[in-house]
Amino acid sequence: MSKLENASATIRPTEVATLLKVYGVSDREVLAALENLARDAGKKGWWQTYSGIVSPAYADYISLESDAERICEWSPLLVPGLLQTAAYARETITGITHFRTPDEIAALVEVRQARQSVLSRPGNALELWAIIHEAALHQRFAVRPMTMREQLRRLLDTAELPNVTVQIMPLNSTAHPGILGGFSLVSFPRPIPDLVLFENLSGATYIEGDDTTPFTKAIERIRASALSMEDSRALIARLEEGSRS
Repeated sequence: MSKLENASATIRPTEVATLLKVYGVSDREVLAALENLARDAGKKGWWQTYSGIVSPAYADYISLESDAERICEWSPLLVPGLLQTAAYARETITGITHFRTPDEIAALVEVRQARQSVLSRPGNALELWAIIHEAALHQRFAVRPMTMREQLRRLLDTAELPNVTVQIMPLNSTAHPGILGGFSLVSFPRPIPDLVLFENLSGATYIEGDDTTPFTKAIERIRASALSMEDSRALIARLEEGSRS
């Protein structure tokens, strides 16, 4: 038991029901979910081929993202990773990191692009609701000026997917909870609880279970403060057109 609890050993699916009985858990939905997790525990994800490049914390998030049903992301400074072009990803990764070699940066760009496959999973594509601050769309890259234009076009194209919603927070918006910083609210099939992710230079911080409730309420207010989907697309289109001049 100590090895299981310390994650130094995996549990077999056939052992899950026995342990839940000991713990007094009889909910069939919980049993089914945990048995499925036990079956998947030994599987290797595609990201493990990048184990020398991807940090353990980043690998954990990619694993969670691959199992998620829905992600609501408030991004005040960057276009979310699931919506980035390769060129935009390369520019931002290069800017954020100061110790990566060109080959490592190229590998991280590949990882970011590979993550986007969750948006086109057959039968259970991830639902993504991204609210992006307009300020992030005014970013310009001196070395490769076309980067932002291509990124704006990607946003317009991806927003056409039935499982993707993009809203823009205008520069003249009213105050809202998102002014304290960006976060992602990640939801899984029941009964697995939601979690909230914060990212910063030192890594990732997670909040789980009932502690995510304030963020669920906050994301509703952030959505309400942002432009409608139609107005958001119109703004992105105007910025893309303006980037041509």
